[in-house]
Order: sequence, then structure tokens, then C-alpha cells
Amino acid sequence: MSAEIEVELRGRLDQEQYDTLLTLLRERGEFKEHKHRLLLDYSTFLPGEGVANRTRDIRLRITNGVPEIITKLGSWGGDEHRREISIMAEAGSFDRLVETYGVLGYTKAIVAERFTEVFDYCGFEFALVTVPNHSYYVEIEQMAHSSEDMVRVKEEIRTVCTELGIILFDDKGFHSYIEELNRDSNGVFDFANFEPDYFAKRYTI
Repeated sequence: MSAEIEVELRGRLDQEQYDTLLTLLRERGEFKEHKHRLLLDYSTFLPGEGVANRTRDIRLRITNGVPEIITKLGSWGGDEHRREISIMAEAGSFDRLVETYGVLGYTKAIVAERFTEVFDYCGFEFALVTVPNHSYYVEIEQMAHSSEDMVRVKEEIRTVCTELGIILFDDKGFHSYIEELNRDSNGVFDFANFEPDYFAKRYTI
């Protein structure tokens, strides 16, 4: 197994849970960074992929002004372990990446904007994510280096979440949440509408 297997578990939070967890992490964890991210998820519209059945995440994203080509290989769910392939790009190149993907045939994507506070806590990375004008969720992750290590990491994350009162998604619940976000919060990008500096003009990226 690759040494770069990302083990990630997620759970939805209401406002009170978000505030309580944020306070705890500020007091007991180590703050890492604030992220403003815009992402384009092409897999939702690829034949055979979609939401529940995907085994590939094909995305472009820009985080704190840094564009990135990112692909994740493996099943997508509330409890997941996937190989991540990431290539960072130069600042200011996001719209050119979008145009390149369009020429290559990736012409339709879900557009999502997220604001995240990231902490280290109990040896794990905790990311508290705000979906603007909609909801909150938490992602807890750690890298694993073998099948046995992966099992151990998941068990330890679940133990910490139980102690914190975090209810984690199962796959069905996570897919339902993603479908809710796609319906009620996220947007859709169609390359047919692309123009120079399309995203630079519409978002603070």
C-alpha cells in the first residue's frame, strides 16, 4: 500500500456543536491555518462516477490563493481511505487550469466555496468547515502507511470523536449530505459559459 493514504472521517455539526468544538480546539489544540477554498468537482458529472458510486475525485481547487490539480483514488464516503495525487500550480493560474480542463473534455463541475479552521488535536488534524449560508461539518484525518495502520487510525479517530460527542457520517448519510449541498448550496460551472478570468471576476481568489 502507498505511504500516502489519507484516512478521513467526517461528521455534520450544528451551530452550537461547531462553536463548542471550535472553543475546545482553540483552548486545547494547536491552530494550523485558516483556509478559504474554491473547488471544482468534475466527478459528479462523469459517467459512472457521480456522488455515491465514484472511485475517482477529479478536481481543481484554489486554497488561500494557491491553485491545485488534485485527484483522489478510492471510494468516497463518511469513512474513507484514499490515495491523493496533488500538483500545485503557480498563483494566478486557476482560470487557465479551468480552461485547460475544458479543452481536455472536463466541461461541467460542481462549484463549492468553503471556509475552514484547521487544528492539530490528539495527534489528528481537525478541520472545522463552514459552508456559507448553509451548514458546518468537521473532517478528522491522519495519514496511514499500511492496512493495519489504517485500521488503527480509524479506531483512534472514532474513539476521540466519541469523547467529543461528534456523530460521524456513515456512507449513506455523507452521500445524502453532499446531494443536499449540491442542491441547496453549491453551484454548477459549465465550460460553455467560460470567459477570460471567469473565476477571478466572481470570487476573491
